[in-house]
Amino acid sequence: MPELVKKEETAVKEDEIDLYSININDIIVQIRIVAKEDKPVPQYFASITNISDTTKLILEKIRQEFVTRIDVEEMSKFEDKEATDIRSRFQNEIRKLLKRYFPRTDEKTTNMLVNYLIEENLGLGKIEILLRDSNLEEIVVNNHVESVWVYHKKHGWCQTNIRIPTEARIRHYSTMIGRDVGKEITTLNPLMDAHLATGDRVNATLTPISSKGNTITIRKFAADPWTIIKFIKAGTISLEAAAFLWLAIQNELSILVAGGTGSGKTSTLNAVSNFFPPNQRIISIEDTRELTLPSNLHWVPMETRLPNPEGKGGVTMLDLVVNSLRMRPDRIIVGEIRRKKEAEVLLEAAVTGHSVYGTFHANNAEETVMRMSNPPIDIPKQMLSALGLILVQNRNRRTGKRRSLQIAEILPSGDPNVIMQLNAKKDVLEKVNESKITMDTLELYTGMTKEDIEFDLKQKMQILKWMIKKKIEEVDEVGEVMAKYYLGRLQLD
Repeated sequence: MPELVKKEETAVKEDEIDLYSININDIIVQIRIVAKEDKPVPQYFASITNISDTTKLILEKIRQEFVTRIDVEEMSKFEDKEATDIRSRFQNEIRKLLKRYFPRTDEKTTNMLVNYLIEENLGLGKIEILLRDSNLEEIVVNNHVESVWVYHKKHGWCQTNIRIPTEARIRHYSTMIGRDVGKEITTLNPLMDAHLATGDRVNATLTPISSKGNTITIRKFAADPWTIIKFIKAGTISLEAAAFLWLAIQNELSILVAGGTGSGKTSTLNAVSNFFPPNQRIISIEDTRELTLPSNLHWVPMETRLPNPEGKGGVTMLDLVVNSLRMRPDRIIVGEIRRKKEAEVLLEAAVTGHSVYGTFHANNAEETVMRMSNPPIDIPKQMLSALGLILVQNRNRRTGKRRSLQIAEILPSGDPNVIMQLNAKKDVLEKVNESKITMDTLELYTGMTKEDIEFDLKQKMQILKWMIKKKIEEVDEVGEVMAKYYLGRLQLD
């Protein structure tokens, strides 16, 4: 009889692809990202390094004792001032419990442990760790069974080692977020759009609308906003394209930034806004504030507001666009053009001498014109020429790379003429056609010859190269250089 051979178990191969730490109120969290042979996406492991496993067990016991004393859910229903007072009382209660279990702990360690327990009970728990990781763009809770997912700037979608214990806890987090901004999510109103105090956008759904469980999707506000220099360094846009856009914006051509979901439309809008001159008034209109312009600009940011549960107090994008025209704007930025009325008012503003900038969902220049000129938006094609340029952004879902796909001008007929286009194989933005209208427009309104325009573009490229060399890439630093350029005071050393 043949001898049974026990199959040898082989360890799953894993490669560490990233390792860094974040500090959250003196709690040190190590982030380790690994590629595992048996997993289709990278695994994101968050672990608190300065609290031992034994201490965590004791803290969990303290947490349970704390919860039996205090109704945490009830606390979240109080108004801001009351909530602050009660939060202070909770801190005192936790301190007493910590003193009993850790009598020899110093003040700094006690404060760190208090912060840990407060976030576990009154905040968003382990999601707070993800919110503090500046490398993340999106945080997704699908239900209590699955791990939380994140979208990492370098590594794309990753599965974390964080899991929400119950569906009730997910619902509690949604309710808490909504209550902070005067919104509610209930069985009758199972969908909610809101934002955190930090500016992060939140969408929540309740089961059975989301059949696998309650969901929370958080799109993080960029704490470190994109600038044109960061775009060039990341390979998102070329020097030549950046200089061309600078020339267009300096001379008040309107631009529509198009692209698919997650292609970086708003980030691009933020980057090209670096080229605005400081002596002009800029009005921006968004559903949730995402833009961060240089602080030396004359900028008025505005946000829409949803109606309250009684259906009152709502302020729409159209309300703000119409109102902005009464605010003597030189430039109008609209976060996203979605409806016919918004597009009509914006194009009317462009025709009457305002420079307008906005984002729009479309995958290329031709599709942008087609979607804008057909129902439901249905703008006459000839009217689209008031926009000037279309800048199309693209994200390669396989590699995660974001790139400028096309720069196109809009001809008097309303048709697009693509001037620059991405060569995906070479990963280079190439000139594919001569300008048919933009150069003529610039010559007409500036008096510059074609040779003057070419010289100006080379000068702009030289300035951009100098900024890269000098590592001038933060939003206010870039804004300062632009201000000096427009005032004629910029000197390259």
